[in-house]
Amino acid sequence: MPYRTNAPVTLREGRPIGSAVLAELRSGETFEVLELAGGNAWGIAPNLGLVGYCDAGLLERVQ
Repeated sequence: MPYRTNAPVTLREGRPIGSAVLAELRSGETFEVLELAGGNAWGIAPNLGLVGYCDAGLLERVQ
């Protein structure tokens, strides 16, 4: 499912807030969500080619 970040977003290796940081996504970047659970989104940051978790509350669905 295509989403876009509506604020800067930290992409993490795992769900816990203490997980290793993979990247910082800028506001407006595309994030392809594969799963939403417990306030977290797991998916792909296609511009970076990275898979990880981020705060689902900082994403908005692209229609």
